[in-house]
Formats: sequence, structure tokens, C-alpha cells
Amino acid sequence: MKKLRRLFILLILAGSAYAGWNYRDLLINFYQKKIAKNVPPKEMPQPDPKRYQKLISELEERRLDLSKRYSRARTAREISDVVAESQRTLERMLPAMMRCWLGTPWDFNGICQTPGSGKIACGYFVSTLLRDAGFGVERIRLAQQPSQYIIGTFISKKMMTIRAGQNYDTFVDQAKERGPGIHIVGLDNHVAFVVIPESGGIRFIHSSGAHPFCVVDEDRSEAGSLQRSNYRVIGNLTRSPEVIHGWLVGQKWPTKISSGN
Repeated sequence: MKKLRRLFILLILAGSAYAGWNYRDLLINFYQKKIAKNVPPKEMPQPDPKRYQKLISELEERRLDLSKRYSRARTAREISDVVAESQRTLERMLPAMMRCWLGTPWDFNGICQTPGSGKIACGYFVSTLLRDAGFGVERIRLAQQPSQYIIGTFISKKMMTIRAGQNYDTFVDQAKERGPGIHIVGLDNHVAFVVIPESGGIRFIHSSGAHPFCVVDEDRSEAGSLQRSNYRVIGNLTRSPEVIHGWLVGQKWPTKISSGN
């Protein structure tokens, strides 16, 4: 009887071990598929670090030239002309710089500094672009703030539009009505750029923590993160005279810190 009981126990243990081994294989297979989903598809645009560095140099050269003209300006018209040209320059070159990052993998802890050199989180994508475009920001500290504080580092709360529970199409239409420019938008758990060109339309450029898990450039209908978010806060960076002034004079922007930090 004892022998039968021992045999029965051994059979149970063997069965458990076999089931456990199969379960292990299932887990490995599951996580391999999950990891594979975080790899951008081959058809995605590839990061372009060489062009990115070229654009950084070109924009800095342009900023210094505009800065000299700004310091020499004596009339309201001369100042206005330099500000308008600065806006056009940033609104042309910033999206080109953003698109050099397309296909760079996303990671919640991603902190790479050049396109394709590693992985990048949404906040670091925003802060790195701004730093490389000539804005004197604290790249790491800024990237770690809630989205409203990232926007608030540059513009006042009264210049932001904050909405909760608003219909998506209404939000986009109102954003377009406020005029073209390079906007920063904050969502429930995300931060990104919204580019509204003079020609119309809207582009949502960001490091996406959803499929395809990389930096993407999406139109209105593709911008799933923007559509799904309940909370949205947006501010127009390039149409703020104060921001343009700061960019021209090489101002440093201390990061606005949330009370929770």
C-alpha cells in the first residue's frame, strides 16, 4: 500500500513538473511576442542622425543671425519682422528635426540623445528636441515633469488651453482655430508635439508608448493617444512673443516643478 501511495505521489509530481515546464515555455513564448511588438516594423521610417546634426547646426547659425538683427532693431516694425521670421524658421525646421527621430524605439525609461542611438521616452523626446533647437532647457529635469509643467516652463497658464472630457474633434478644431505653430500637448500620461502648419491640417509627432512603440508622425485620424485621452492641455510655443524673445537672446528656462516632486 505504501508503495502504491509513493508511486501515486511520484506520478503527481512528475505531472506537475511536466505541466510547469510547458507553462514555462508558454510564458517565454508570450514575452518573446510581447518584446517583438515593441520593435518598430521594418517599413517604419529609419532614424536619420546625420541630417539631425546638420539641422541643429543650421538652426543655431540661423538663430545667431536673427539674434544679431534683433539686438540691432530699433523700431517696432524691425522687431516685429525679426520675431515673425524667427517663428517661420522654427516652424519650418523643428518638424524637420522631429522627423529625423521617426522609427527610434520608445521605452518608458528611454533617454537617448540622438535619433536611433537607443530608446527614448515621450518626455525626453520633447525636452531633447527643444534643447537641440536652441532653447536653454534643463533636458533631464524638464523631461521628468508632468506635461502641464513642461508646457508651463515656457508659457503661462492663462495662455494654455486645458480640457477634460472634451470631444476629440472639438478639441482639434479649436486647436486649429487658435492658429498655426508648434504646440506642446499634454495628455493623461503622455506629452507630445502638435504641429499645425499655415497650410492647414494637423500632425501629432511623439514617442509612442503604443503600437508601433517608436517615434511616429500621425495625422488627425491616426492619433490614437490624442483621441483616447480624457485630459488634454495644449500651448502654442512658437506663437508666444515671450518664447521667441527668449530663444533669440539665449534665455535659460528653469524647469517649472510640480508640487509632487
